[in-house]
Amino acid sequence: MSSSPDASVPAPHGDITSETVPFLRRVLITGASGAIGGALARQLAAPGTQLLLWGRDAARLAAIAAECQAAGAAVELRQIDLADPATAADAVAAEDNAAPIDWALLVAGQGDAVPPGQIVEPAEQVARLAVVNFAGPASLAAALASRMAGRGQGRILLVGSAAAFHALPHAPAYAASKAGLARFGEALRLAVAPHGVTITLVSPGFVDWAGGGRPVPKALLLPLEDAARRILAAFDAGAGHAIIPRRFALLRLLDRVLPSFVRDALLRRLKP
Repeated sequence: MSSSPDASVPAPHGDITSETVPFLRRVLITGASGAIGGALARQLAAPGTQLLLWGRDAARLAAIAAECQAAGAAVELRQIDLADPATAADAVAAEDNAAPIDWALLVAGQGDAVPPGQIVEPAEQVARLAVVNFAGPASLAAALASRMAGRGQGRILLVGSAAAFHALPHAPAYAASKAGLARFGEALRLAVAPHGVTITLVSPGFVDWAGGGRPVPKALLLPLEDAARRILAAFDAGAGHAIIPRRFALLRLLDRVLPSFVRDALLRRLKP
Protein backbone atom coordinates (compact mmCIF):
# COMPACT_ATOMS: atom_id res chain seq x y z
CA MET A 1 0.00 0.00 0.00
CA SER A 2 1.07 3.56 -0.59
CA SER A 3 2.21 5.47 2.46
CA SER A 4 1.47 8.87 0.95
CA PRO A 5 -1.76 10.84 1.36
CA ASP A 6 -4.44 9.64 -1.05
CA ALA A 7 -4.35 12.07 -3.96
CA SER A 8 -7.71 10.78 -5.27
CA VAL A 9 -9.58 12.32 -2.34
CA PRO A 10 -10.75 15.94 -2.82
CA ALA A 11 -9.13 18.70 -0.79
CA PRO A 12 -10.19 17.81 2.75
CA HIS A 13 -10.74 21.14 4.40
CA GLY A 14 -13.78 22.48 2.57
CA ASP A 15 -14.89 25.75 4.20
CA ILE A 16 -13.15 24.91 7.49
CA THR A 17 -9.56 26.11 7.39
CA SER A 18 -6.91 27.06 9.88
CA GLU A 19 -7.59 30.68 8.96
CA THR A 20 -11.35 30.59 9.63
CA VAL A 21 -11.41 28.26 12.64
CA PRO A 22 -8.08 27.70 14.43
CA PHE A 23 -7.49 24.02 15.12
CA LEU A 24 -8.11 23.21 18.75
CA ARG A 25 -6.45 19.84 18.26
CA ARG A 26 -4.73 17.74 15.61
CA VAL A 27 -5.77 14.10 15.98
CA LEU A 28 -4.23 11.01 14.37
CA ILE A 29 -6.42 7.91 14.10
CA THR A 30 -4.93 4.69 12.76
CA GLY A 31 -7.27 1.98 11.54
CA ALA A 32 -9.75 4.69 10.55
CA SER A 33 -11.09 2.57 7.68
CA GLY A 34 -12.06 -0.11 10.20
CA ALA A 35 -15.23 -0.25 12.28
CA ILE A 36 -13.94 1.07 15.62
CA GLY A 37 -11.53 3.59 14.09
CA GLY A 38 -14.27 4.96 11.86
CA ALA A 39 -16.72 5.24 14.75
CA LEU A 40 -14.14 7.13 16.82
CA ALA A 41 -13.48 9.50 13.91
CA ARG A 42 -17.18 10.26 13.52
CA GLN A 43 -17.57 10.98 17.22
CA LEU A 44 -14.53 13.27 17.31
CA ALA A 45 -15.43 15.18 14.16
CA ALA A 46 -16.22 18.83 14.93
CA PRO A 47 -15.19 22.34 13.87
CA GLY A 48 -11.71 23.13 15.14
CA THR A 49 -10.55 19.50 14.93
CA GLN A 50 -8.15 18.28 12.27
CA LEU A 51 -8.38 14.53 11.77
CA LEU A 52 -5.48 12.60 10.25
CA LEU A 53 -7.19 9.38 9.18
CA TRP A 54 -4.99 6.40 8.33
CA GLY A 55 -6.19 3.09 6.96
CA ARG A 56 -5.72 0.43 4.32
CA ASP A 57 -9.06 0.78 2.52
CA ALA A 58 -9.09 3.97 0.40
CA ALA A 59 -12.82 3.80 -0.40
CA ARG A 60 -13.84 3.41 3.24
CA LEU A 61 -11.43 6.16 4.28
CA ALA A 62 -13.04 8.52 1.77
CA ALA A 63 -16.51 7.65 3.07
CA ILE A 64 -15.49 8.30 6.68
CA ALA A 65 -13.80 11.54 5.61
CA ALA A 66 -17.02 12.77 4.00
CA GLU A 67 -18.97 12.14 7.22
CA CYS A 68 -16.34 13.90 9.31
CA GLN A 69 -16.20 16.89 6.96
CA ALA A 70 -19.99 17.17 7.13
CA ALA A 71 -19.61 17.50 10.90
CA GLY A 72 -17.18 20.39 10.42
CA ALA A 73 -13.83 18.69 10.89
CA ALA A 74 -10.83 19.19 8.64
CA VAL A 75 -9.59 15.86 7.30
CA GLU A 76 -6.39 14.49 5.80
CA LEU A 77 -6.16 10.89 4.61
CA ARG A 78 -3.28 8.47 4.33
CA GLN A 79 -3.66 5.03 2.79
CA ILE A 80 -1.10 2.94 4.63
CA ASP A 81 -0.52 -0.62 5.81
CA LEU A 82 0.82 -0.68 9.36
CA ALA A 83 2.26 -4.15 8.77
CA ASP A 84 5.37 -2.17 7.77
CA PRO A 85 6.37 -0.39 11.03
CA ALA A 86 9.36 1.40 9.47
CA THR A 87 7.19 3.06 6.83
CA ALA A 88 4.61 3.94 9.47
CA ALA A 89 7.29 5.51 11.68
CA ASP A 90 8.50 7.66 8.78
CA ALA A 91 4.92 8.72 8.07
CA VAL A 92 4.17 9.72 11.64
CA ALA A 93 7.41 11.70 11.83
CA ALA A 94 6.42 13.56 8.66
CA GLU A 95 2.95 14.31 10.04
CA ASP A 96 4.29 15.54 13.37
CA ASN A 97 6.96 17.64 11.68
CA ALA A 98 4.30 19.30 9.54
CA ALA A 99 2.34 20.27 12.67
CA PRO A 100 2.39 18.73 16.16
CA ILE A 101 -0.03 15.87 16.75
CA ASP A 102 -1.99 16.56 19.95
CA TRP A 103 -3.86 13.26 20.25
CA ALA A 104 -3.04 9.87 18.73
CA LEU A 105 -5.64 7.11 18.72
CA LEU A 106 -3.82 3.93 17.73
CA VAL A 107 -6.69 1.66 16.79
CA ALA A 108 -5.42 -0.43 13.88
CA GLY A 109 -5.20 -4.14 14.54
CA GLN A 110 -6.25 -7.54 13.23
CA GLY A 111 -8.02 -10.49 14.76
CA ASP A 112 -7.44 -14.06 13.69
CA ALA A 113 -7.75 -17.57 15.06
CA VAL A 114 -6.50 -21.10 14.50
CA PRO A 115 -7.80 -22.15 11.06
CA PRO A 116 -10.47 -24.85 10.98
CA GLY A 117 -9.00 -28.33 11.06
CA GLN A 118 -5.64 -27.22 12.47
CA ILE A 119 -4.28 -27.54 15.99
CA VAL A 120 -2.11 -24.42 16.05
CA GLU A 121 -1.82 -21.25 13.99
CA PRO A 122 0.44 -21.04 10.92
CA ALA A 123 3.78 -19.45 11.72
CA GLU A 124 3.21 -16.61 9.25
CA GLN A 125 -0.08 -15.73 10.98
CA VAL A 126 1.68 -15.53 14.34
CA ALA A 127 4.33 -13.21 12.88
CA ARG A 128 1.76 -10.99 11.16
CA LEU A 129 -0.36 -10.51 14.28
CA ALA A 130 2.74 -9.80 16.36
CA VAL A 131 3.64 -6.95 14.02
CA VAL A 132 0.19 -5.48 13.39
CA ASN A 133 -1.17 -5.76 16.95
CA PHE A 134 1.98 -5.15 18.97
CA ALA A 135 5.14 -4.00 17.17
CA GLY A 136 3.35 -1.52 14.92
CA PRO A 137 1.26 0.37 17.48
CA ALA A 138 3.98 0.14 20.14
CA SER A 139 6.60 1.67 17.86
CA LEU A 140 4.24 4.47 16.81
CA ALA A 141 3.33 5.13 20.44
CA ALA A 142 7.00 5.28 21.41
CA ALA A 143 7.84 7.71 18.60
CA LEU A 144 4.92 9.99 19.38
CA ALA A 145 5.36 9.81 23.15
CA SER A 146 8.97 10.91 22.79
CA ARG A 147 7.96 13.90 20.69
CA MET A 148 5.07 14.78 22.99
CA ALA A 149 7.27 14.54 26.07
CA GLY A 150 9.63 17.03 24.46
CA ARG A 151 6.68 19.42 24.11
CA GLY A 152 5.40 18.70 27.61
CA GLN A 153 1.93 17.60 26.50
CA GLY A 154 0.03 15.06 24.43
CA ARG A 155 -2.34 12.14 24.70
CA ILE A 156 -2.13 8.63 23.22
CA LEU A 157 -4.84 5.97 23.12
CA LEU A 158 -3.98 2.31 22.61
CA VAL A 159 -6.89 0.05 21.70
CA GLY A 160 -6.15 -3.41 23.04
CA SER A 161 -8.52 -6.27 23.78
CA ALA A 162 -10.00 -8.11 26.75
CA ALA A 163 -8.50 -11.21 25.09
CA ALA A 164 -5.09 -10.00 26.33
CA PHE A 165 -5.82 -11.36 29.80
CA HIS A 166 -6.66 -14.92 28.81
CA ALA A 167 -4.66 -17.78 27.27
CA LEU A 168 -7.01 -18.48 24.36
CA PRO A 169 -6.09 -21.78 22.71
CA HIS A 170 -8.16 -20.90 19.62
CA ALA A 171 -6.44 -17.49 19.19
CA PRO A 172 -3.06 -17.58 20.95
CA ALA A 173 -1.25 -15.08 18.71
CA TYR A 174 -4.05 -12.53 18.93
CA ALA A 175 -4.25 -12.81 22.72
CA ALA A 176 -0.48 -12.67 23.11
CA SER A 177 -0.05 -9.67 20.79
CA LYS A 178 -2.67 -7.72 22.72
CA ALA A 179 -1.10 -8.81 26.01
CA GLY A 180 2.22 -7.41 24.85
CA LEU A 181 0.56 -4.13 23.89
CA ALA A 182 -1.11 -3.92 27.31
CA ARG A 183 2.16 -4.36 29.19
CA PHE A 184 3.95 -1.94 26.87
CA GLY A 185 1.22 0.67 27.35
CA GLU A 186 1.46 0.37 31.13
CA ALA A 187 5.23 0.82 31.06
CA LEU A 188 5.06 3.72 28.61
CA ARG A 189 2.44 5.46 30.76
CA LEU A 190 4.74 5.31 33.78
CA ALA A 191 7.68 6.64 31.75
CA VAL A 192 6.02 9.68 30.20
CA ALA A 193 3.42 10.75 32.80
CA PRO A 194 5.94 13.05 34.56
CA HIS A 195 6.47 14.80 31.21
CA GLY A 196 2.84 15.78 30.62
CA VAL A 197 1.89 12.89 28.33
CA THR A 198 -1.15 10.71 29.02
CA ILE A 199 -1.28 7.09 27.84
CA THR A 200 -4.64 5.33 27.94
CA LEU A 201 -5.19 1.65 27.16
CA VAL A 202 -8.75 0.51 26.49
CA SER A 203 -9.45 -3.23 26.30
CA PRO A 204 -12.85 -3.91 24.70
CA GLY A 205 -14.68 -7.20 24.84
CA PHE A 206 -16.83 -8.29 21.90
CA VAL A 207 -17.86 -5.35 19.69
CA ASP A 208 -20.72 -5.68 17.22
CA TRP A 209 -20.54 -4.12 13.77
CA ALA A 210 -22.03 -4.82 10.37
CA GLY A 211 -20.17 -7.68 8.76
CA GLY A 212 -18.26 -8.46 11.94
CA GLY A 213 -19.64 -11.97 12.12
CA ARG A 214 -18.81 -12.35 15.78
CA PRO A 215 -19.58 -15.99 16.79
CA VAL A 216 -20.86 -15.08 20.26
CA PRO A 217 -24.34 -14.56 21.74
CA LYS A 218 -25.87 -11.19 20.86
CA ALA A 219 -26.20 -10.34 24.56
CA LEU A 220 -22.39 -10.33 24.88
CA LEU A 221 -21.88 -7.92 21.98
CA LEU A 222 -21.31 -4.23 22.65
CA PRO A 223 -22.87 -2.02 19.93
CA LEU A 224 -20.23 -0.25 17.87
CA GLU A 225 -21.18 3.36 18.62
CA ASP A 226 -21.59 2.54 22.32
CA ALA A 227 -18.12 0.99 22.32
CA ALA A 228 -16.68 4.12 20.69
CA ARG A 229 -18.37 6.35 23.29
CA ARG A 230 -16.98 4.26 26.14
CA ILE A 231 -13.49 4.28 24.63
CA LEU A 232 -13.57 8.06 24.29
CA ALA A 233 -14.93 8.47 27.82
CA ALA A 234 -11.94 6.58 29.22
CA PHE A 235 -9.60 8.57 27.00
CA ASP A 236 -11.16 11.90 28.02
CA ALA A 237 -10.88 10.93 31.68
CA GLY A 238 -7.19 10.16 31.27
CA ALA A 239 -7.67 6.61 32.56
CA GLY A 240 -4.59 4.44 32.61
CA HIS A 241 -6.58 1.34 31.67
CA ALA A 242 -10.25 0.62 31.08
CA ILE A 243 -11.85 -2.73 30.28
CA ILE A 244 -15.22 -2.40 28.53
CA PRO A 245 -17.83 -3.53 29.27
CA ARG A 246 -17.17 -4.08 32.96
CA ARG A 247 -18.19 -7.74 32.94
CA PHE A 248 -14.94 -8.48 31.09
CA ALA A 249 -13.03 -7.03 34.05
CA LEU A 250 -14.80 -9.65 36.17
CA LEU A 251 -13.72 -12.36 33.74
CA ARG A 252 -10.14 -11.14 34.10
CA LEU A 253 -10.44 -11.47 37.87
CA LEU A 254 -11.87 -14.98 37.55
CA ASP A 255 -8.98 -15.96 35.28
CA ARG A 256 -6.62 -14.95 38.07
CA VAL A 257 -8.36 -16.65 40.99
CA LEU A 258 -9.72 -19.88 39.53
CA PRO A 259 -7.66 -23.03 40.11
CA SER A 260 -5.51 -23.69 37.07
CA PHE A 261 -7.20 -27.00 36.20
CA VAL A 262 -10.62 -25.31 36.19
CA ARG A 263 -9.38 -22.35 34.15
CA ASP A 264 -7.66 -24.63 31.63
CA ALA A 265 -10.77 -26.76 31.19
CA LEU A 266 -12.91 -23.68 30.55
CA LEU A 267 -10.46 -22.18 28.07
CA ARG A 268 -10.24 -25.43 26.11
CA ARG A 269 -14.00 -25.33 25.61
CA LEU A 270 -13.93 -21.92 23.95
CA LYS A 271 -14.53 -21.86 20.21
CA PRO A 272 -13.55 -19.14 17.71
